[in-house]
Amino acid sequence: MKTDPLATPVLFPVLFIDDELAMRVSVTQWLQLAGFAAQGFETPQPALDLLSPDFPGVLVTDVRMPRMDGMAVLERALARDADLPVILVTGHGDVALAVEAMRRGAYDFIEKPFEPDHLVAVIRRASEKRRLVLENRGLRRRTSGSGIEARLIGTSPAIAELRRDLIDLAATGASVLIHGETGTGKELVARCLHDFGPRGQKGAFVAVNCGAIPDSMAESELFGHEPGAFTGATQRRAGKLEHSSGGTLFLDEIESMPLAIQVKLLRALQERTIERLGSNKQVAVDLRLVAATKIDLLDLSEEGRFRADLYYRLNVAELHIPPLRARAEDIPLLFDYFAAEFATRHNREPRPLEPADLDALLAHDWPGNVRELRNLAERHVLSVGRSSVAGLLRRRALGSGAGGEAAVPRALADQVDAFEKRAIEQALERCKGDIKAVMDLLDIPRRTLNEKMARHGLDRTRYLPRG
Repeated sequence: MKTDPLATPVLFPVLFIDDELAMRVSVTQWLQLAGFAAQGFETPQPALDLLSPDFPGVLVTDVRMPRMDGMAVLERALARDADLPVILVTGHGDVALAVEAMRRGAYDFIEKPFEPDHLVAVIRRASEKRRLVLENRGLRRRTSGSGIEARLIGTSPAIAELRRDLIDLAATGASVLIHGETGTGKELVARCLHDFGPRGQKGAFVAVNCGAIPDSMAESELFGHEPGAFTGATQRRAGKLEHSSGGTLFLDEIESMPLAIQVKLLRALQERTIERLGSNKQVAVDLRLVAATKIDLLDLSEEGRFRADLYYRLNVAELHIPPLRARAEDIPLLFDYFAAEFATRHNREPRPLEPADLDALLAHDWPGNVRELRNLAERHVLSVGRSSVAGLLRRRALGSGAGGEAAVPRALADQVDAFEKRAIEQALERCKGDIKAVMDLLDIPRRTLNEKMARHGLDRTRYLPRG
């Protein structure tokens, strides 16, 4: 027997309708051996009675039957759930009829006589599609509301833990330091801390990307200025700290903040007052500070590139956002969610995922995390010629030659970077985030390791044992 029962979801329901006893018994037994919860029916009505809008299985029906044929079964089944996979079993003379049935919404048809393994393979693909459809329905029900599940989407244990920790912290006024790779959604998590906490109803959420502010403008941007404070300052301007008073200030890429501004920020957080540039007047501020980083601030502080006292002031509580590769079970759900969003925005028909697309999504390592996945979903919705997800990922990885036909490998430097990043990740995983052990394992000095981790967006705290 070629069929591997372990390759099929345990007890996935399959309803098989055939008026021939021998066919019904043999197919049902084969499907049960393949790991399905298969039931055989001599007539269609008892099987149809088991169908509901969220029936978690697949319907397989013969075409030629007395009283109610397969076309009528298909029509009645899809009337109860238009997304239900219905597979038709046809004789040689019924192929044209089966093709017409597929135009009306059938999932597939199998021509008699057939290899049992072929039937099992088709049902497995249909069952995977059904599982995704039902998961996405549940996801849409949850995301149609205003709760935390509508904002941080996913069913993986990692994202469920993040939601629980976030809700616990949102109710407090504590400063929070968010750790996460580029593209994981640090600003979204910060906004949730604000929206689901007491400040969400009374104050503003003010986001600042510290890496995008020129050093010469950082003090004015954060603390404001008075007229005449510098050339071009013609009127008073409130800074981001003052503007966020009563609400939440989110400082992204906090590691990019100049040291001189770090000193002034620390004083403002301790005293709860600020001075605008060019003024001696103290202005009271009442804000919650949330900061985010993609690298280890403690390592930076040991090198004198980040103030240790500010680090401890920021790091009252921590949230770690898992990278997308650490929650692979969420990838199909997120892709479907983004694709539906962009299909509505661009007035396009949603395109279902094929099995090869799903394989490609799960095989990709997602260096750009959720941001990269969202971008791919939009490209998939807008792609010309109905390009597959697998094809889009392949072109992104390899680049394309003239006319998009001839693909060329990535530049050697890119390949070396990817290898280096993975080698450091594996060392961090093996050493459980112990930097000294990683240095010994890779035989490189601390400064070199820190520079490479910063360049690749690696944060050792993600690899520390959870206790």
